[in-house]
Amino acid sequence: MTDIYVDGDACPVREEVFRVADRLGLGVFVVSNGSRPIRPSGRPNVRMVTVAATPDAADDWIAEHITGRDVCVTADIPLASRCLAKGARALAPTGRVWTGDNIGNALAGRDVSRHLRELGIATSGPAPLSKQDRSRFLSALDTVGQAARRGKAG
Repeated sequence: MTDIYVDGDACPVREEVFRVADRLGLGVFVVSNGSRPIRPSGRPNVRMVTVAATPDAADDWIAEHITGRDVCVTADIPLASRCLAKGARALAPTGRVWTGDNIGNALAGRDVSRHLRELGIATSGPAPLSKQDRSRFLSALDTVGQAARRGKAG
């Protein structure tokens, strides 16, 4: 069975994930370190997983449990890379689908931005999620979720 793993602490599209999962009959794991309270969804196909409040604990849990037939929703580029390495699919809340072809450049850009911040140079953070981003995300999750259910290569 295909499941959706949500990097839950700062995920702005949880409700959208729940709607798509309900429609496609998929399970959902919302993984959080408990730093921000997340209200349980009340849906039988959604499980809330709380991990230790240590750096990367949620990422580590997801990377350990995800399989090649699953989908990860995360804005965390290194986590997306780890999921892709296990054969899973990954997408960002903006609807960007992470692939082997684009994850390397994203990781490199993230490292450059981190280095610039270490040098004291201000970098811009992610833009607020727009209605177009939410729409793009819903479409991408539907497409990726259906492909995962059918066992098609990501």
